[in-house]
Amino acid sequence: MKTRVIFFILILIIWILLNLPVDKQNLIVGVIVSFLATLFVGDFLTHRPHKLLHPARYFWFVVYIPLFFWECLKANIDVALRVIHPRRPIKPGIVKVRTSLHSDTALTFLANSITLTPGTLTVDVDKENGYLYVHWINVKSQDIETATQLIVERFEKILKRIFE
Repeated sequence: MKTRVIFFILILIIWILLNLPVDKQNLIVGVIVSFLATLFVGDFLTHRPHKLLHPARYFWFVVYIPLFFWECLKANIDVALRVIHPRRPIKPGIVKVRTSLHSDTALTFLANSITLTPGTLTVDVDKENGYLYVHWINVKSQDIETATQLIVERFEKILKRIFE
């Protein structure tokens, strides 16, 4: 029951933030949508609901958001410069990177964070062996450890604190 209440509140907060400024009609629709989403998928979102009660996880999520936007900004500039300056190297390829994340939610966040960062695209996730396969616009190294450090490490440290 606590899990459902927490999900309801989180979904409602997200709804409100996406619909600023909020009027009475938006708030009513937000409550209905949040209730229905909680009712239908509330139990499927986590296998360990007690972890939702740790405030430190929310703190690290708030820390993660600006980090993600900063990495996206840097990647956007890098890709834009590669488009504008044809002499900038483009050496596309797929690299194998290691991850120490285990939960489905953490892996999904990591894969999506990599994919949403311009110049990289998560192609496959090998959960059993702890690898991601990433298409990279400018492969700097085929070495698993080096590629992991350049692509995954910046996100993984914080995601581990949030989801595991």
